[in-house]
Amino acid sequence: MTESSLDDLDLVLKTMARTIVDNAVYFAELDSVVGDGDFGYSLRSGFEVVDSDYDTFDKSSVGAVLKKIGLVISGKVGGVSGPIWGTAFLRAAGVAGDRTELAPEDVIAMLRAATTGIMARGGASLGEKTLLDALVPATDSLEASITDPAMQGDHGVAAVQRAADVAVQAALDTKSMLAMRGRAAYTGERSIGSVDAGATAIGVILQAIASAWREKYGEGETA
Repeated sequence: MTESSLDDLDLVLKTMARTIVDNAVYFAELDSVVGDGDFGYSLRSGFEVVDSDYDTFDKSSVGAVLKKIGLVISGKVGGVSGPIWGTAFLRAAGVAGDRTELAPEDVIAMLRAATTGIMARGGASLGEKTLLDALVPATDSLEASITDPAMQGDHGVAAVQRAADVAVQAALDTKSMLAMRGRAAYTGERSIGSVDAGATAIGVILQAIASAWREKYGEGETA
């Protein structure tokens, strides 16, 4: 894997925003099984702004654009999702700082910082049926790909796809978990048997990013 530019970051973030907006109803339906059903709509209210106003954001550095998104999400998204997702972006922004290019190691550090922020803000841990149960395995997969000779030479196309696939499977694995956080936790054992909406969203988002990444760089194309 090689360094990624601000153009690459634009691709990832705009794809993420559009995917969340387009799947708001689906995410809300998943959340309604044991939650209050507002997850998808809450996220959409923030990411619609990101999608429509993205070209006006300060993109002088990676940290600047991530900070702006974090502030938008924190201000526009209601419930617990706003503080959690907003914190994730703000923590990632803090790690990115004034960089205008990102090495693979930088991306991993940003994802780890986002994860730590989510844990601190929401009080959740792995295995408690939250988005962490997809985000952490996907990050682990991406980190492993950095040093895997078989995953080199294609500008990260295979690595991103593998991380996305890991996230999807990890989200499916939340079906057998007992919800320990959020509104779903109040349902007790009734939460077993349905997938977590947040974890599923991570899988859907990463699959969309993987598709966009492959479309830009092409299977087997070198950087």
